[in-house]
Amino acid sequence: MTATDGVGDAGFDEWLDALERDEAYYLECPAGHGSLPPRRVCPACGEPVLEERPLPDVGEIETFTVTHVPTPSFEEDAPYAAAIADFGPVRITGQVVGADVADVENGMTVQPTVHVSETTGDRLIAFRMR
Repeated sequence: MTATDGVGDAGFDEWLDALERDEAYYLECPAGHGSLPPRRVCPACGEPVLEERPLPDVGEIETFTVTHVPTPSFEEDAPYAAAIADFGPVRITGQVVGADVADVENGMTVQPTVHVSETTGDRLIAFRMR
């Protein structure tokens, strides 16, 4: 649910809830393509049969960027690092938390978590370094 309008994001909020309970998952089609919910069909092949699989506990940062001058919706969070991390069957984009942005680098091992934006109060996907 967003802090400003009280409207939930169907499927995504439930996935964040699962992540907070250490029960994060991804969806896999019979062809082995992984994706994150909410999905009704596989984005790679269109297969409508998707099964929940446990999300790996750790991933590796593939790339990142550091934002020093953010949009107003993230002004209290800056500076921050946003990263794409590889979790095997899926790649996830999130904010790196609990570390100085100068310490973030490609290849770092991270754990997915939920973080609350300092500016908006909204929940977002985040990574903690391991």
